[in-house]
Amino acid sequence: MTRAPAVSIALVDGDRVLLVRRGRGPARGLWAFPGGRVEPGETPEAAARRELLEETGLEATLTGILAVYDMPGLDDRPPLRLTVFRAIAPAGEARAGDDAAELRWVRPDAARRLPLADAMAEALALLG
Repeated sequence: MTRAPAVSIALVDGDRVLLVRRGRGPARGLWAFPGGRVEPGETPEAAARRELLEETGLEATLTGILAVYDMPGLDDRPPLRLTVFRAIAPAGEARAGDDAAELRWVRPDAARRLPLADAMAEALALLG
């Protein structure tokens, strides 16, 4: 089965990670790492940096891949192959933009108590 490529970024600042509350789409109202679909002709790394900038106003250097998940399709959308990148938080203040209704820096253990998008609990566990 062909899966559409999608990306997200676990942006880490000390013992905290940046989460956004989705403002649209099938995950509306749920908390997740900033991210979205990879556009045609775009590398996953470029898509991750673009999505982070659009949703938070931040730019970051990716430090590696945290995990890869095969996700089901929702709302008549194709299934996804989600690559979760890890990055260190840059200087600057994050602001909610684009699909992000709200954002919050949280510790991974506290984040697990929020209403999370699919695969987020597992990805947060990988952060500690």
